[in-house]
Amino acid sequence: MKPRLFSTLRRLQHENPLGLPKSGSIPRFQRGLPERRSIKDVKKVIAVSSAKGGVGKSTIAVNLALAYARLGLRSGILDTDIFGPSIPTLLNLSGEPRLSPNNQLLPLSNYGVKSMSMGYLVGDAAPVVWRGLMVMKALQQLLHEVEWGGLDVLVLDLPPGTGDTQLTITQQIVLDGAIIVSTPQDIALKDAVKGINMFKKVNIPILGMVQNMSLFTCPHCNKSTHIFGSHSGVTHACKEHDVKFLGDIPLHASICDDADRGKPTVVAEPESERGQAFMRLAQSVGEGVDLFKH
Repeated sequence: MKPRLFSTLRRLQHENPLGLPKSGSIPRFQRGLPERRSIKDVKKVIAVSSAKGGVGKSTIAVNLALAYARLGLRSGILDTDIFGPSIPTLLNLSGEPRLSPNNQLLPLSNYGVKSMSMGYLVGDAAPVVWRGLMVMKALQQLLHEVEWGGLDVLVLDLPPGTGDTQLTITQQIVLDGAIIVSTPQDIALKDAVKGINMFKKVNIPILGMVQNMSLFTCPHCNKSTHIFGSHSGVTHACKEHDVKFLGDIPLHASICDDADRGKPTVVAEPESERGQAFMRLAQSVGEGVDLFKH
């Protein structure tokens, strides 16, 4: 009896999970690693990563993009977290993006920043219950089928971890650099180090590490406390792995409140100490990729 042959791959080709036109999709590569491509009409691309969830990476990413807009640059942010997109909430945006005459997704904008996210393409409460192939197809369409219309800088908000999404981005996109976000405690630092090693392995420049939720100052007695551990953990990790320390973002209730109401700190309180901390971070990161050179 002859063995039966199955062609499952042909049956499981989810060619267009977002229902978009097929023109302009990323080409298939038959052998070896894909060639890195620039994102069209974008001068500089900066990835914000944490490897660990819950450290405030998306809040830092959106404030970074807003800081560049405040500095007069054409700024955008791409939410690459397919399963848990945060940018729609942080920018107080919703609705399905329109298509351009070239069948490209048109970004949604607020506070002078253009944005794209899976959260615009599915409902707020709708889970994305997809297997890996569909996730990668969706990611590639977000990376290559958005009409940004000319940006000086695009911030990529990466999901936690060092898996398929991170590898796809680092192997297929020309990144000018990446920053690592960590909180002071060891359990977050261990994953942050994994992120550092991942970017080194794929030869992406690491612009530095930022310590989030570093210092809490009591509004009543003005006493400062390192709630999540001492400052030395992140600075020690930076020295050990030859990574620049980009600075501290304080632990403050207003940063969380601002994010939850869709008006991040750089917009809500730009002159506050916490707002200025984000501006200093943007300046330091921008200098690392020659963003301010004309």
